[in-house]
Amino acid sequence: MSTQKHLVFVSPRFLFPTDSGGKIRTTQILRGLKGGAFRITLVMPATDRERSAFAREIGAACDEHISWALKKQVKLLQVIKKVAWFFHRYPIPVRSDWDTAGALKIRQVLDKGTDLVVFDFPHSTVLAPDTFSAPSLMFTHNIEAEIFHRHWQVAKDPLRKFMWRNQYRKMHRFEMGVLSRFDSVVAVSDRDSEFFQDEFGIKNCGVIPTGVDTEFFAYQPPQDEPLIVFCGSMDWMANVDGVEYFFEKVWPMIRDKVPGARMKVVGRTPPDGLVGRIAAAAPEWNFTGFVDDVRDHVRGAAAFVIPLRVGGGTRIKAFEAMAMGAPVVSTSIGIEGLPVTHGEHCLVADRDAEFADNVVALLTDGRMRMSISQSARRLVEEKYGFRIAAGVFEKICLATVASKQEL
Repeated sequence: MSTQKHLVFVSPRFLFPTDSGGKIRTTQILRGLKGGAFRITLVMPATDRERSAFAREIGAACDEHISWALKKQVKLLQVIKKVAWFFHRYPIPVRSDWDTAGALKIRQVLDKGTDLVVFDFPHSTVLAPDTFSAPSLMFTHNIEAEIFHRHWQVAKDPLRKFMWRNQYRKMHRFEMGVLSRFDSVVAVSDRDSEFFQDEFGIKNCGVIPTGVDTEFFAYQPPQDEPLIVFCGSMDWMANVDGVEYFFEKVWPMIRDKVPGARMKVVGRTPPDGLVGRIAAAAPEWNFTGFVDDVRDHVRGAAAFVIPLRVGGGTRIKAFEAMAMGAPVVSTSIGIEGLPVTHGEHCLVADRDAEFADNVVALLTDGRMRMSISQSARRLVEEKYGFRIAAGVFEKICLATVASKQEL
């Protein structure tokens, strides 16, 4: 007879392909948990086609998959709804995750009983029942309200500032209320955990390290070719802002000092307007759009840039780049929450000229490039394999179950 406990894991979105940091972190944790202390039921939306196309990946992440079908909506209708949702009590991204079929399916699964229920991202709780009959855990990947606050800070025109301020206040209120509903909260950095405790009054908050599959993201030394890479979903506004900033403020200084430098932006759904504007001014830039395997585009790069001014949590893509041997240049926000040292594992700069100088140094100094590449790989390999993170997550899950049994 199996001694495994039952864990229901709820995701508000289909997790495959793993083309965003949140999906990568979630699936790594699930893969690391499977076969351990818990039998995992993964509840997430999926079409029959998705279930078939990603059957192997789903099977690697759970013991049982239960899904519901999201309603397809006309794009124009989605835009109209989001405008209307601006006036809703929930922030727009949260209201967007509401789905009647999903809420019903989740309630049906939980009514059958479980030892622990885990909700992925605060947004997902819009689908949750009002109360939980089982121990509950919220898996956060960042501080949602902080992301909105940073958008508010960097917005240039009054209308955008008003919009982000409005959404920030709603998200702050929503996030604080959501996290207080759960028996335990998992954060991805000590910084996030401290914020949840100090700002939201969350008492039972555990922390997991950022994990990377170091076998999958195998090492390759950086090459001499002056190739710079950015990798990230280009339908996420923080990434769009970062790429725009890099192009407008940093790239001209790099091009002046290294005329042969090339830039590659790897990520799904780059905005047509941004692609067209940059293509007209900088033909040395290449937007790949969605790719099946980011490794083919990152390995060998002389520099991997993370020019983020908005964001939260920790950046898995930073550790993935380090694992693959691509030397990282980042803003402080881009490597926020990661235990890395400037000049040893990466280069960090928040001023335009300094960021450009760091990239140029990697493009032109082979010894520096190789030193940072090797040091970063050692750090990730020795301390941040994804199974380590999954092991910490499992301990927090078991402690949550045990604490409820004691009551």
